[in-house]
Amino acid sequence: MSYETIRIDSDARGVTTLWLARADKHNALSAQMIRELTDAALALGDDDRTRVVILAAEGHSFCAGGDLGWMQDQMRADATTRRAGARELAMMLNALNEMPKPLIGRVHGNAFGGGVGMISVCDVAIGQQGAKFALTETRLGLIPATIGPYVLSRMGEDRARRVFMSGRVFDAEEAVGLNLLARATTAEDLDAAVAFEVEPYLSCAPGAVAAAKRLARRLGPRIDAEVIDASIDDLVSVWEGAEAPEGIAAFFDKRKPPWQS
Repeated sequence: MSYETIRIDSDARGVTTLWLARADKHNALSAQMIRELTDAALALGDDDRTRVVILAAEGHSFCAGGDLGWMQDQMRADATTRRAGARELAMMLNALNEMPKPLIGRVHGNAFGGGVGMISVCDVAIGQQGAKFALTETRLGLIPATIGPYVLSRMGEDRARRVFMSGRVFDAEEAVGLNLLARATTAEDLDAAVAFEVEPYLSCAPGAVAAAKRLARRLGPRIDAEVIDASIDDLVSVWEGAEAPEGIAAFFDKRKPPWQS
């Protein structure tokens, strides 16, 4: 598998690391990265040699969220193209969420917006102390739409509502309390903590692990085609509104949007 925005490393044990590799853009989710992540999730899910997948990131940030240039393109596009772009984002998250392999998040630096969504589709995520997190969409006149089902599933509604609408930044320790991270550790101990989560799966039957993950998804909060379609509708509706174009334009113009005091 050859990609430009992601990188895949595998070892002899069947442990595969899926790297977000747009370090110069803080691993913001571009159209190309979205497509490549979808392809990789499906391919790794079908790969009998892969037993565990680690989701990690190159550079200083885990994931800055959706690429604002990509969002700007979606808002300028015709209705059909706009909806197709929203669906690609939603189905990338769904592919990672339903991948029949354990997905372990290795989180460092910052994770904003869609980056929080990427953490939320992991089966377990370990974060570095000092990392910063935020659902920043509402600052830009957007909403955390397609990531919403996964964030709510991970945090629970009561915890999610502390950070879902406000756009405020929170640290790794609070992310543990919100159930976004399983635990936070030092930079020096991060890889060892991730390895600790990986190791038990190497003693488990791969088919049983896949079946157990499907069972957990079936018994957990409902994230089916109807829920995903509704999240796409919500995202497209906001893209077509007045606030999102103004918020993103203000970002590119390096000025405050009108709602910022």
